[in-house]
Amino acid sequence: MSSREYRPIVRIAGHDVDGSLKLPYGLASIKGIGVRLGYVIAHVAGVNPDRRIGFLTDDEVKRVEDVFRRPWDYGIRGFLLNRQRSPETGRDELFIGGEWELREKMDIDFMKEIKCWKGLRHSLGLKVRGQKTRTTGRKGRTVGVVRRKR
Repeated sequence: MSSREYRPIVRIAGHDVDGSLKLPYGLASIKGIGVRLGYVIAHVAGVNPDRRIGFLTDDEVKRVEDVFRRPWDYGIRGFLLNRQRSPETGRDELFIGGEWELREKMDIDFMKEIKCWKGLRHSLGLKVRGQKTRTTGRKGRTVGVVRRKR
C-alpha cells in the first residue's frame, strides 16, 4: 500500500483507530497509551508524528506496533509506561486495551484482599485518593435540604 492511499480506519494492535487523527492522538485512543507516549513511539519508530494515521503504510504501522509491544528494547524510559516496577516481574511494563483493564482490576482486588486503606475505600465505594466526601460522591442520593409539607 502506498503512502498516498488513505484509509479511514486503521487496525493497530487489535483496535480500530480513526485514520483522520495524527499519530500520537490516534494511539491515545487505545487504552493504556497516552498522547505523550504516542509522540515518543512515533519518534522511536521513525514516523513523523504530524502524519495522519490513514496515510501510514503497513510497514510503518508494524514498526509502531513493535515499539509499543516491546518498549524497553527501544530504550523507552520506565516513567512513560503505565506499570512501573511490576510486583510480579519487577520490570517496567506497558499494558494496552483489555490487558490493561484486567491488570487494574487485579490490583484493586489485591488491595481489597489485603485490606489496605485504598482497598477498604474501594470496597465501600468511597473516594480513594483523599478527596472530601461531605458534599460530593453521593452517587444518586438526594442532595439538599428536605422541607416538610405544610
